Amino acid sequence: MNGAQHILDAFHRHGISTVFGYPGGCIMPLYDALVDDVGTEHVLCRHEQGCALAADGYARASGQLGVCIATSGPGATNLITGVANAHRDSIPMLVITGQVPSGLIGTDAFQETDVLGMTLGIVKHSYLVDSADELAAIMDEAIELAQSGRPGPVWVDIPKDVLLASAPARSCEPEAASAAKTASATTDISEAMTMLRSARKPLLYSGGGVSLAHAEDSFREFTQTAALPSVVTLKGIGNSGKHSAHHLGMLGMHGSRAANRAVDECDLLLVIGARLDDRATGKLDTFAPNARTIHIDADAAEINKLRSVDLALRGDLNGILQAMTTEFKSAPLAISDWQTQCRTWNTTGGFSAADNEEPLAPITGPAFVRQLSRIAPDDTVIACDVGQHQMWVAQHYQFDHPRHHLSSGGLGTMGFGLPAAIGAQFADRRSTVINVAGDGSFMMNAQELATIRRYNLPLKMIILDNQCLGMVRQQQELFYSNRESQINLDDNPDFVAMARAFDIPALHIERTDQIRRGIETILAYDGPMLLHVAIAREENVWPIVKPGASNREMIDETKKRTTTAQREHVA
Repeated sequence: MNGAQHILDAFHRHGISTVFGYPGGCIMPLYDALVDDVGTEHVLCRHEQGCALAADGYARASGQLGVCIATSGPGATNLITGVANAHRDSIPMLVITGQVPSGLIGTDAFQETDVLGMTLGIVKHSYLVDSADELAAIMDEAIELAQSGRPGPVWVDIPKDVLLASAPARSCEPEAASAAKTASATTDISEAMTMLRSARKPLLYSGGGVSLAHAEDSFREFTQTAALPSVVTLKGIGNSGKHSAHHLGMLGMHGSRAANRAVDECDLLLVIGARLDDRATGKLDTFAPNARTIHIDADAAEINKLRSVDLALRGDLNGILQAMTTEFKSAPLAISDWQTQCRTWNTTGGFSAADNEEPLAPITGPAFVRQLSRIAPDDTVIACDVGQHQMWVAQHYQFDHPRHHLSSGGLGTMGFGLPAAIGAQFADRRSTVINVAGDGSFMMNAQELATIRRYNLPLKMIILDNQCLGMVRQQQELFYSNRESQINLDDNPDFVAMARAFDIPALHIERTDQIRRGIETILAYDGPMLLHVAIAREENVWPIVKPGASNREMIDETKKRTTTAQREHVA
């Protein structure tokens, strides 16, 4: 086989059936091999960034490896944002790019770029393949590495001559997955249990590591048994399910008052699969000031990185959670007063939004999302772009599983949602997948409407259109004396006409009495459909914490109005 055929052989041996890519000169030998291949579905996106973000969405929704392919030069550089996005959120991804022939490397040849140098900080590991003889082993290693331990993207850059060169067929199957995942079965949890039993106000704080470890079921059983009041990060939304009696919602910059207050007053913080991100903690030295900390994570690099912990348990979450669940079953915690207090806070300080019943009233983002949550099936996958709509979904949509909520967390990548939704739809062609976007973020990768039409994906798209960069406008209003700068998008295209130009049906709504009909119509349609939702330009996400401030200093609409009135009085 030649090098290109070795790549496809690795796909087959590792059960990789779907890849996202865009052809070009130096990767052309691989595309030539695809002509005769059986078993690999190649999805042609319309921009390499779309390829990487679709592979990301595929991995998030399915829990499997996402794969993207591009050529050298601009093909590789266009992948970088999507790969960085996967790296920041620990998404398993295999990235394959063509490179100029070996003899031309370092000569500034046509479409040559230093992929290894440019991507050093956004991959788990990278390879520049020297010969076809080593390609099969590198592929096996890269696929295993991307998925083991803390997942992440692995990049394989292959010169064109290596793709064309012959090499012996692989004579053995890939090695079995590392046994490291079972090591935590013997982790000593006795100290952790002692700390939990001595605490009067313990709080569970979980993140995206739960689904990365495929520990959703173990976590759900643990939360139901331990009955700890709980908060989640953006990536941890759905961990506890939509019916958890003790869940307080998301914490942090746009978290609920109940969640942030519980963190502020707890005396023990049990952190599971979360990295104490600045958007979650706010000003770090004021975060959970009265609490001892137990941190459970697969990655040693996250332990004591931002906060010194009192106890660290490193290893596979499944084994640790199952052991702790067993302990709680035999002796439940006596924290009824704390549970009652947290439920009271959630009643008065949870996420709330008025469902305006006035027929002619304008649509608000929170009210729309709450309606969507009530109408859409429980197993619907929501792929969000980045902006105000992203926070409204995080606050008001009731997710029953973390893999139903796809959102760019660490990098905050505008344009993520549409290609990620495409990837999620390929992960399960029968599932209901909805991309919720803002008008600004939708335009970042709108070319992928062509991908949706080409494959006739039954994907639903919702654009919450306020004709501006809403999140930037909000921060300029609150923290920059309302000095608006380069956020106006009132020259947006007609999104309904735009969708129809791609042969995708579309609707426009602008009043509250149209919400239910609009949502039910797109969900009932057997094929792709877009719903354009006009919302007010001045609408903000509440509450909010000023970047770098303490989570105690949450600003809501009432406080903002008071502050504005005081400023006007002084003026």
